[in-house]
Amino acid sequence: MLALSAEGLLPKVDYAIFADTGWEPRAVYAHLDHIEKKIATPAGIPVLRVSSGNIRQDALDPEHRFASMPLYILNQDGKQGMTRRQCTGEYKIKPIKRKVRELLGYPYPQRIPKGVFVEQWVGISTDEFHRAKDADVRYMHNRHPLIDLGWSRSDCIRYLTSLGLADTPKSSCLGCPFHGNAQWRHIRDTSPDEWQDVVAFDAAIRKGNARANANGNHLLGQAFLHRSRVPLSEAPIDHVTAAEWAARQDELTDAPDAEELEQGVVDGCSPWACRGSAKPVQDDFGLVS
Repeated sequence: MLALSAEGLLPKVDYAIFADTGWEPRAVYAHLDHIEKKIATPAGIPVLRVSSGNIRQDALDPEHRFASMPLYILNQDGKQGMTRRQCTGEYKIKPIKRKVRELLGYPYPQRIPKGVFVEQWVGISTDEFHRAKDADVRYMHNRHPLIDLGWSRSDCIRYLTSLGLADTPKSSCLGCPFHGNAQWRHIRDTSPDEWQDVVAFDAAIRKGNARANANGNHLLGQAFLHRSRVPLSEAPIDHVTAAEWAARQDELTDAPDAEELEQGVVDGCSPWACRGSAKPVQDDFGLVS
């Protein structure tokens, strides 16, 4: 959407907002720097980076209030569960709303007058039109330009490829529990230091977040990043899932490939598509006008 706006194929937006969880893959930060320099700045579109802190550091800090990640739990009796997903609201939605209020001239806790709002573009394609929702606040009106254009994910990929951006990475926390096996393998096989980082984090959260433990609210079971509920270093991430096999059979079609299926086209962890929420929430990369 940013490129379409910069090229004049869509109206020019006033700002692009990136909500930084503080623990994105290096490739995401490098890509953001690239498109800011090559696309946004020449078009006169400011890229605003907002944040509520570093999600990794906060999870391990006993002095910091922590918004729960959706960790996989194995209880002492063998029953399985998951912790609540609060991280999207804290680290993506909240900082975006705070910045939008500032741009409108009514920072919290000022009341925003009726009729004052931004138009926010959300990058949902026709493949996931059912996720196109209205915003949950009056001062943000959602619009879905890709759906208006009739663009599918394949159309978006072809367009990005024409701009030399075929390797655009998915934005998600490095240690997001909703990663599929393909994404875990990608981290392990392409970035050893980031892999060691997530393995260490997985071991550190075995008893839950540090603040809860410090307050005496100990986890009755054990917490894990991988859905197999074993340490990430031992998890069966080399197992090829049914989604991957299906994608391999559809190589000659426009079906998403294995990594796309694993990283969120079907079940992902973006604010709009996270399996932990059915409520409409804001995207982590918003375009406003």
